[in-house]
Amino acid sequence: MTDAGLPNGWEVRHSNSKNLPYFFNGVSKESRWEPPEGTDVEKLKVYMAQNTRKPEGKIRAAHLLVKHKDSRRPSSWKEQNITRTKDEAINILKGHEQRIRSGEIGLGDLAQTESDCSSAKKHGDLGPFGKGEMQKEFEEVAFGLEPGQVSNVVETASGVHLIERLE
Repeated sequence: MTDAGLPNGWEVRHSNSKNLPYFFNGVSKESRWEPPEGTDVEKLKVYMAQNTRKPEGKIRAAHLLVKHKDSRRPSSWKEQNITRTKDEAINILKGHEQRIRSGEIGLGDLAQTESDCSSAKKHGDLGPFGKGEMQKEFEEVAFGLEPGQVSNVVETASGVHLIERLE
């Protein structure tokens, strides 16, 4: 295992075109956006926080989004036509929040299977963003968190979110 928590042969690289980190295996020449199987995700988070430069005035956050029928776009990669109510979405998210706060599972790992956002493939990681780039409610909460801190339920036009500030 590497210092970054990656299996042997893997390293973190930076995509200049997308301005995001990606994972590269020097042996197989495979590259991918999501960490390879066998990664120690907690060790990787620490490594990324210590070894990546974020653009000035920007933060990095991950989120878990649950959409409802009144969301701006009530469909996702998981479900073509979302019919749940806002209250149902909030209850689902509160269940996820309980699992995260108990230490059972991390937000990023849960986002991979439960988030209605396409960022699920990247453990919910939205990459670096600055003020004015996200919906106001989301931005206010994300900028108010300390790195490693997870929000309570946040409502936006997209649905309901849990947000974890990464950097």
